[in-house]
Amino acid sequence: MNIKKWISGLKSGQGQKILVAVGLAGILLIMLSSLLPDKQPEPPQVVASITAEQYAAQLEERLSGILSQIEGVGSCRVLVTLENGVEYVYAYQQKSDSGREENTNADSSKYSQSDNLEQSVILVDTGNGRQGLLVTEIQPTIKGVAVICQGGNDPEVKARVTETVKTVLNITEARVCVVPGG
Repeated sequence: MNIKKWISGLKSGQGQKILVAVGLAGILLIMLSSLLPDKQPEPPQVVASITAEQYAAQLEERLSGILSQIEGVGSCRVLVTLENGVEYVYAYQQKSDSGREENTNADSSKYSQSDNLEQSVILVDTGNGRQGLLVTEIQPTIKGVAVICQGGNDPEVKARVTETVKTVLNITEARVCVVPGG
């Protein structure tokens, strides 16, 4: 399309009517969009957390499955003990207020300063009410692992089981006990 022809078309009465109609349609759309309800942002996902007992039970089950696959172990039972429970770290909002006062005497001037720091957990609305905004979940520290297995009296099997538990759980050998059982 030729630009000069298009501009001359706009100068005519027909072109001006089209421009006015397009402008009014734009204004109408802007007004309608302000009447529509604002889309609420989705609340943060609340992750279903597990208890320390559930965590230990899952570890025991998984370790039993892995260890029973090692040659010479046979059937085995695993017990995992924990030093602490699950720790939750929540998002905090901090508000600080610093104040400075001047106390004057005839002899000297003294300043006093006070700092107030206020912390509060950031709350979010969930399906279960208002809850703190979870930043991270720290899993419990493993205190020790006991493995009872059929091949526990064989030094080679005992060494393989101990090495596997150390590697899987990232703990020291002192925290692993392997004993024979039936």
